[in-house]
Amino acid sequence: MHSPLEIAQNYVDVGVHKSNLSIFKMILLGFFAGMFIGFAGIASTTAAASISSPSVSKLVGAVVFPAGMAMVLVAGSELFTGNNLIIIAVLEKKVSVLKMLKNWLFVYIGNFLGAAFVAILVVYGHTPQLFDGGLATAIVNAGRARTELTFTESFIRGILCNILVCIAVWMSFAAKQVSDKLLTSFWPVMLFVLCGFEHSIADMYFGVAALLTKAQYGITADSLTPVGFILKNLIPVTLGNIIGGAGIVGCGYWLAFMHRTPYSNEQASAEQEEIDIAEEY
Repeated sequence: MHSPLEIAQNYVDVGVHKSNLSIFKMILLGFFAGMFIGFAGIASTTAAASISSPSVSKLVGAVVFPAGMAMVLVAGSELFTGNNLIIIAVLEKKVSVLKMLKNWLFVYIGNFLGAAFVAILVVYGHTPQLFDGGLATAIVNAGRARTELTFTESFIRGILCNILVCIAVWMSFAAKQVSDKLLTSFWPVMLFVLCGFEHSIADMYFGVAALLTKAQYGITADSLTPVGFILKNLIPVTLGNIIGGAGIVGCGYWLAFMHRTPYSNEQASAEQEEIDIAEEY
């Protein structure tokens, strides 16, 4: 596998590439990532909807949800939360702050469009009718629960979530095979879902799906409104995701592996080759 130093240095190049994408590609690839996370959202809700035990239901949903991250990492797409790690390239002075913010903005827009697209098709394809309408109730409850958190609670859960999501991305860069990439990224994503932390892109799907399902099926949920969803969930969760991903993981790992580190890419690669040879024996 790649060493942490190699991962950090490789992500500088990744950050440069991501920042130089055209706006069209940022939105398009962001759209795909939003779709993938949306698919994971409906799948996890469906898997858990008919399980009576809350803890078992939560665990089953958490085990299913990482399929979304798997598609993001392997199929090729741009996810806002993972792209918070572009801060590493900024700190290395390879990417400007403006370019990083441009990437975050347009990928975020693409993510929303993709997540909302899946939510619309799920609701108007009448998927919520599964389990005699029980899935509709579960979808609305998932959105309602997110709007009943305070701003501070959503913000903190956003921080915790994106620490784990960016660790999942970081760990996937250690892998040299697809199977290893999927295995390493699975655990942090499962943990954030199981613990009830908040992911802004997943919440885009959950919020839109819940609002549409509430209207379509006439389910009562007073706290679930478009304004409440944006102000009490999407904004604080997004800010928390940035702090957790860029502020803690990105800056922290840059300080650990890049700041005043006298190694070049060639030296890091040579060291890794020595490690790989030693592991073979």
